[in-house]
Amino acid sequence: MPSIRSDQASPGIFIAFPPNPRFNERDLMPPEQSTYDVTAIGETLVDFTPDPTSRLRPPVFQANPGGAPCNVLAMLARLGRRTGFIGKVGDDIFGRLLRARILEAGIDDAGLVSGGEACTTLAFVHISETGDRDFSFFRNPGADMMLRWEEIPPTLLRQTRIFHFGTISMTHQDIRNVTKKAVACARGAGALLSFDPNIRLPLWKNRASMRRQIVYGCGQCDILKIEANELQLLTGQTDWERAADALHRSFPNIRLALITAGARGSGASTGSLRSWQPTFRNVDTIDTTGAGDAFLGACLAFLLEHGPEAISTAGHLDRMLLFANAAASIVTTRRGALASMPARGEINALIAAAH
Repeated sequence: MPSIRSDQASPGIFIAFPPNPRFNERDLMPPEQSTYDVTAIGETLVDFTPDPTSRLRPPVFQANPGGAPCNVLAMLARLGRRTGFIGKVGDDIFGRLLRARILEAGIDDAGLVSGGEACTTLAFVHISETGDRDFSFFRNPGADMMLRWEEIPPTLLRQTRIFHFGTISMTHQDIRNVTKKAVACARGAGALLSFDPNIRLPLWKNRASMRRQIVYGCGQCDILKIEANELQLLTGQTDWERAADALHRSFPNIRLALITAGARGSGASTGSLRSWQPTFRNVDTIDTTGAGDAFLGACLAFLLEHGPEAISTAGHLDRMLLFANAAASIVTTRRGALASMPARGEINALIAAAH
């Protein structure tokens, strides 16, 4: 099994936090009792990525709709799941572009608010030769930070089987309060909670605040998706299995931890069961934007399809990771995120070609 990034262990950031007290009482809501399979709260934004066909300097950028929560929903919608997004965009050309693309992706936009308080959030993406990314955000403030509690349709919180959130909607106090209230409402209505830290350091005033919100999310969720370097930061462990043990000890509410490590593959841990699967090497990677979101969306779709059996055996975990790794690998061969999610047939074809 691979190690996590660095050869040097970090001290970790564990803080005592009461875990979700209803963990043992909750399971997936039956589909007939819900309007949505998955809803999510957070940012939708425009990623400006370099145009690879342009030889101009300075470079020409392409406007690609994205934002991690929406990307996850787009993957789920591509796999036939009922999804809805909660967030805010500006009353501007980029906000209208995002709404159009969200609808095209098959995501319900009832919770997408347009407002004039701030412009739509933008991110400029630098892509390295290996396809890895660095972000520069235009969000001071951005429209996604301006969402108010009274603007959220209650159905999106009370009629969903899984509710997903991340830390970007917790960088500032007002939107943090809205996000945490939404988490509590969805949990109280019986939804399983999915959390992705999705750390973007430039968006935080300080690391201490960021760490508190990561620990909050880990203390609430049933399903955690986390990058390998984030897991090392959280646990101080460089070996992924030791890191998973530390994670489950500190956050016993986490039923399923999903660890992504880019080209080195991905892992899954339930506490008692483990699996690590390599990534697909028979693809030409050009841009990794949205790959982790596709991975999570595919895992959630697998959970919705198979129910408790999805995490009942190591074999099921193997199948889930194989499917999700294939989805993520396909996304890396395309530019942009929201519109790059593959169909089930494409995923299965890649698996068949590699095996």
